[in-house]
Amino acid sequence: MLNLEFFSSIHAQLGLMTWPLTILSVLMMMLIIERLIFVAFNSKTNSKNLQRELDQLSLKDDSQLAQYVAAHQHDKNTLSQGLCMLISHRDFTKSLREEAVSIWLQKKRRQFTSGLKLLNIIGVLSPLIGLLGTVLGLIDMFKGLSSTQGAISPSELADGLGLAMATTAAGLLIALPAIAASQLFNLWADKTLAKIEYILNHFNLHLAGVSFNDNGICPAQTCATPCAAQNTTDKSQHCQTHSANDAPRFNPTENVA
Repeated sequence: MLNLEFFSSIHAQLGLMTWPLTILSVLMMMLIIERLIFVAFNSKTNSKNLQRELDQLSLKDDSQLAQYVAAHQHDKNTLSQGLCMLISHRDFTKSLREEAVSIWLQKKRRQFTSGLKLLNIIGVLSPLIGLLGTVLGLIDMFKGLSSTQGAISPSELADGLGLAMATTAAGLLIALPAIAASQLFNLWADKTLAKIEYILNHFNLHLAGVSFNDNGICPAQTCATPCAAQNTTDKSQHCQTHSANDAPRFNPTENVA
């Protein structure tokens, strides 16, 4: 009984725009809840734990690398999936691995931003639908006033305007959370994927035997053949390809936000 009274009161306030606005609001809530669940399961990259495991691997031991891939290839962690993909393609050239990572990241971006365009569309349509309801309500109100005999009281005019403006308010109430949620989820997706891409690029260089720190210098403490020992005078030439025995430790996460 209460539900029928509630919906009847909503219909009386929103008029013809009741069902379109109701559908948009329900769809918006479903998308936001689905995205929140996705964020909850994918917000942690677990990069430090993965780094510790990778530090124990020998790039020359194919059986050890194969065991790592077999143990982690079914992980739901996005970063772990990317690392397994790079290890599986370790026999290919660095440029081919970069192309594979790029395609894989594009696929993941579609997953991370799924439904956000629809949220933006809801944010654009809902105020327009609300405005249309307001215009139609004003038309009906003025038609009613034109047929009224005698003086028009301010209360009657205020009631008509209030009912007409209700649809605009409802449309804005739907649009604000839809647009805000879309922007926030986009920011989260960009930040998370940028971190994953950063780590994968470093690991791709690690597979090629290349190491450098944030200052662009080959760190002597991690390389058996530091740049200083190679009489390198130009610090811009810091990316030195080492032999497999001199492969540096994989440590890209220390300065990742």
